[in-house]
Parts: sequence; structure tokens; C-alpha cells
Amino acid sequence: MATRVYERGYRHAQRLIEQGDFVADYRNAWSEHQPSATSENRFIDEAGWGDLGIDPEEHKQTKARYKFPYGDFERLHRRGVLSAEVRAGQYKYADIEVAAAHLHGLIDGAAKKSIV
Repeated sequence: MATRVYERGYRHAQRLIEQGDFVADYRNAWSEHQPSATSENRFIDEAGWGDLGIDPEEHKQTKARYKFPYGDFERLHRRGVLSAEVRAGQYKYADIEVAAAHLHGLIDGAAKKSIV
């Protein structure tokens, strides 16, 4: 079975957007905002996984199982979602690409509302 949308992570991303817990970052900000391995491990230990994709063939307690991170464990980042969208397209994970594109649209819509 191929990597597919991680529904729990997808729903969590939607909730973050609804709550306004996102960063509408632009340009190359994702490389600066991506969490460190230490932060990632701490978050996983405390709260579980926050990714958009899952590979069910990988062991449940490994990072290899979870793909396409989208935030810094406190907020969702627009650039993280865009990165997931582009990489999913490159690797032909259509369902993840569509999910990321949907989140992208939700972020952009919410960001416009907060400006007005």
C-alpha cells in the first residue's frame, strides 16, 4: 500500500486553520520555521504525529511512517502546506496533493478574512 492521507493529521490541520493557529508565511520561510529534530521528538512524545501523509507499511512508532509535516507543532504554516502539496505532486500522491491544496485554500481564505 502506498503513502496516503493521514486523516487525523488532516483534520488537525483543518482545526488549526479554523482556530486561527496558522502562519501565512511566504517565500522561503518554511526552511526557517521547520521544527528541529529535538522539537519534533518532544512533540511526538507528548501529542502524537502532526503530518499530512502516512505510510501504513512502516512501523507505527517511527518517523518513517509519517510524511509531509505542515507545522511547527504549535501552528500550521502555509509554506509547510505548500511544500507538502508540491512534494506530493512530484511523488504522485494525488490524495495528499489534493488535501494539501485544500488546506492551502483554507489558509489563504482565512488570512484574507483576518486582513479585512
